[in-house]
Amino acid sequence: MTSPWPGRASGILLHPTSLPGPWGMGDLGPASRDLLQWLAAAGQELWQLLPLTPVGPSGSPYSSPSAFAINPLLLSLDDLIADGWLAADAPGLSALWTGPQERVDFAVQTAHKEPLVRAAAGALLAARGSDRFPDSAWGDFAARHVAWLPAWASFAAEKRARGGAPRWAWEGAPIASEHDVALEAAVQFLGFQQVARLRSEASALGIRIVGDLPIFVAEDSADVHGAPDLFDLAEDGRPRVVAGVPPDAFSDLGQLWGNPMYRWDRMAETDYGWWRARMRTLLEVVDLVRVDHFRGFAAAWAVPRDAADARSGEWTPGSGRALFDALADELGGGRLPFIAEDLGVITPDVEALRDGLGLPGMKILQFAFDGNDDNAYLPAHHPPNCVVYTGTHDNDTVVGWWDHAPDWSRDALRRQLGGDVDRDGVAWALLELAMASPAELCITPIQDVLGLDGSARMNVPGVADGNWAWRLAPGQLTHALADRLRGLSESSGR
Repeated sequence: MTSPWPGRASGILLHPTSLPGPWGMGDLGPASRDLLQWLAAAGQELWQLLPLTPVGPSGSPYSSPSAFAINPLLLSLDDLIADGWLAADAPGLSALWTGPQERVDFAVQTAHKEPLVRAAAGALLAARGSDRFPDSAWGDFAARHVAWLPAWASFAAEKRARGGAPRWAWEGAPIASEHDVALEAAVQFLGFQQVARLRSEASALGIRIVGDLPIFVAEDSADVHGAPDLFDLAEDGRPRVVAGVPPDAFSDLGQLWGNPMYRWDRMAETDYGWWRARMRTLLEVVDLVRVDHFRGFAAAWAVPRDAADARSGEWTPGSGRALFDALADELGGGRLPFIAEDLGVITPDVEALRDGLGLPGMKILQFAFDGNDDNAYLPAHHPPNCVVYTGTHDNDTVVGWWDHAPDWSRDALRRQLGGDVDRDGVAWALLELAMASPAELCITPIQDVLGLDGSARMNVPGVADGNWAWRLAPGQLTHALADRLRGLSESSGR
């Protein structure tokens, strides 16, 4: 593909963990390749993912201990076996095969899958220097990722050696062995190898992969541990202030995320080297990037670390355009491959930054039906340079939204459609509106294509437990559904 932008096109939002399969969690292997074939049959040119980085304590990919690494739990055991790095009868496989299948159990995955992935990494290391794993293959990989791989491997190994203790509790000299550090690096080699295979197949089918870049990093991360000078930290090494959002219509207390804030002045002194490396690495994995919390690059809500809630925060300046000019330089100019997540409290300076960079914003149809004809989320007000969604991973499904929507909101939708709609038809009614939008790109959560209710929701913001676990059932993505989706895309000029 010469350009990551496909023109007027459509696709679906589905994280690999939600794919079906026998190991208790979807991954980057056969189920992902089967999905690509289904997308091609359905006439879809986009597959949007959530971040592929390691997950946080509750399974959230938005609180990762690395802004660069591939989540080891996403590695395909089938592919590790097929590639000869893992024995087909390896101890621990049966525990995953017979474990929970309907929803992801991250505790089970961590306990049983991580040792299998590390065993495969050990086999890879043992083969280094042979025809199966020549030194040149390792050298090329290590050179491409020198900006972050050594820091991640040492951090991950040390954290494991210390029983998962957070970085600020570490005392004394490192205790992880050189072999442990090498294992963590080898896991990443395998992860990027599997991603490259998947992306190559997607490219051959004419499908772009849309990734996700969380603006902030976790406090307990290799990023903060390896480059503390780039973050606003107190003398104890912990954040002086943390990120969040102010009180709004959804929360009287605001949201307290807990991420450390950047020292943009120090980022600028290095010509944004950390961000350049982050984007280079991400664009090895995906074609387009949804930039999460884009407004934070104009100004972000900073809250004292010990505050009970987000009300005491204040707006602090972000990087502004300077960061994106550096990234444009890094990527060689041309149209930036970014989608601006411009939801929430959007002020004129945020709009000016987005529009000055020529970035498409996001239009969420679930937000459109307040009865106001001037609502910017109504399709009549969508500019071509935007991406329309029925909902995101943070929204309820369309059917779940319908179940809880007030009557006046349902009536507003009916007026928009010029006719009646019921619970059984509402998901495709919104999908048809999205497809017909002037928006260049249309992306729909697979739950809405399937017309699923709120039990299939991926995430409820502000709720710590029970998120990120939803999975497709085997056989849900049928040929008939692909034909129906292809027909709608084609009739909408996508």
